[in-house]
Amino acid sequence: MNILIVEARYHPDVADALTDGATAALEKGLARFERLSVPGVLEIPAAIAIAAKSVRPFDGYVALGAVTGPAHIAQTFYTEAMRGLTSLAASGIALGQGIVLAGDEGAARDLAISHDIGGDAARACLSLVIFGERLGL
Repeated sequence: MNILIVEARYHPDVADALTDGATAALEKGLARFERLSVPGVLEIPAAIAIAAKSVRPFDGYVALGAVTGPAHIAQTFYTEAMRGLTSLAASGIALGQGIVLAGDEGAARDLAISHDIGGDAARACLSLVIFGERLGL
């Protein structure tokens, strides 16, 4: 299995915590992976869409990032990022989502670590890749 991790680096401490969890889960699942950094969560769906159209698409994708700040602004960024990721997933891309929404960077980092959000996103991706393989895709 060849997986692409796309990580938004706007909140580097959170991105590191999410990526640590994801890479540990992928290593445990014996998957090969590459990492791609993008500035923020809104760029994640575009990066995955571009990679999926390449001559060498990946078997699956892991989306990692954090949205923080005033609730009305953060919710908009989160919703739009999730809209893009949901559209990609609905098109048949094996995609694990690890986007954290929190009031501030410290809370986002704590949430990422305490709930292993990056690891969960990677495990979701792996399970979808395995399901697709089982169906002969």
